[in-house]
Amino acid sequence: MLTPAHWLYGAFTLLVILAVLFRRGVVLLSLVGTLLVAWVYKGSFVDGLQAIFNANLVAANELFSIFLIITFMVALLRALKDLGADRQMIAPIQRLMVNGHVSFFILVVITYVISLFFWPTPAVPLIGALLIPPAVRAGLPAMGAAMAVAVAGQGMALSSDYVMQVAPMLSAKSAGINTAAVADKALILSLVTGVIASGSAYLYLFRKVRNPDLYEDDALNQMAVMSAEEDISRCSGAEEKWGRVFAVLVPFSLLGVMLYMVYTKIHGHGRLEGANGAAFIGGVAAVLLIMATFVHGRFRALERISEHIVEGFLFSFKAMGPVVPIAGFFFLGNGDFAGAILSVHKGAPAFLFDIVKTMQAFIPANRIVTSFGILLVGMVTGLEGSGFSGLPLTGALSGALASSSGFDPSTLAAIGQMGSVWTGGGTLIAWSSLVAVAGFAGVPVMELARKNAIPVIMGLVVSTLVAVFLW
Repeated sequence: MLTPAHWLYGAFTLLVILAVLFRRGVVLLSLVGTLLVAWVYKGSFVDGLQAIFNANLVAANELFSIFLIITFMVALLRALKDLGADRQMIAPIQRLMVNGHVSFFILVVITYVISLFFWPTPAVPLIGALLIPPAVRAGLPAMGAAMAVAVAGQGMALSSDYVMQVAPMLSAKSAGINTAAVADKALILSLVTGVIASGSAYLYLFRKVRNPDLYEDDALNQMAVMSAEEDISRCSGAEEKWGRVFAVLVPFSLLGVMLYMVYTKIHGHGRLEGANGAAFIGGVAAVLLIMATFVHGRFRALERISEHIVEGFLFSFKAMGPVVPIAGFFFLGNGDFAGAILSVHKGAPAFLFDIVKTMQAFIPANRIVTSFGILLVGMVTGLEGSGFSGLPLTGALSGALASSSGFDPSTLAAIGQMGSVWTGGGTLIAWSSLVAVAGFAGVPVMELARKNAIPVIMGLVVSTLVAVFLW
């Protein structure tokens, strides 16, 4: 039987969705909702105040591994930039851009690989400065270059987030399931969506690709050349040598990490996935960070590594900080976490699950309807512009709707993750990191969002149907 606290929780959940629809922040609603629901349930305002703190503490405890992996990867990228290794890693790829058609697919592949390991937001300046200018010079329209980078990085790589597994962990913890199941399915769905989206974008661009020309006065090209020359002038001979070393060492180290993780998954012993996989990647990144910082300046290494780690933490908290109170509110709706938040040791409520169970008779027991419903919720929550803050909601709904729909909750969570991240991560809305992609490509961000819309939505529809019939 639903209590007043259940109805209040349901009302605030709807308010959160409405706020997202109107492009408003939802952190305030999450905090107030946590306070009022706990106050009504416990009958004590003091308990409500404690629940706010407990909800954020529980969420922070569950998600802090995410903050750490982002911190170490961003810090490593900063250290590589000191050596000029970040540019040397992808400089040889420029020679492969012989025409616009080849350049499009090179941009897709390289953006995808780099974004998997370093996330697209810190990777965009590197790709935008070094790879977009030669792609445009080879005949690819600037809009085409922007679409390739957005679809591959902000879309395909970020929606699976298979290496750092931030998104799958958020989805899985809210649904009360194992991270690996969500991560594996999200990887497949992201690839399906990405192939459809990038293929559709290429067909649209096919007749717009020009013959290769030498644009000596091209603004993008000049910007890239000047930036590269400035980096070289700042690097000493020793730094340039070490830059070449780390330009090889880092990619091969991360490739080795991936191969070892795949090996443990196939053989089934000591599997490195979820939190264990994140810890392994973070440890490797930390060692590479130590080495890169030391060779850059032996006497300044102690201070410099602190600066890089602080930069990494600042980036991670800026990107993920608002997710903590939102996750805290939706963790309150999950019986696995509600006890710790409400200080209830036995019989903790599961507000969201109870609401869905009570309304189960009114929800169509149809796999297609449920799947596209979760996809739509994910896309709506993604409208706020980060792509990740909606994952606690889609994850919680996936766990609640799984039994009535006949789906494994990991499948629904992966579908919701696709909708949220592809929308808010930086492909469909202009008030997201899509702004950075448009800026480096020199195209209007609203026009880029419109061009991405049909390819991305086609990809999401196809991947959802794949999930329905495959799982």
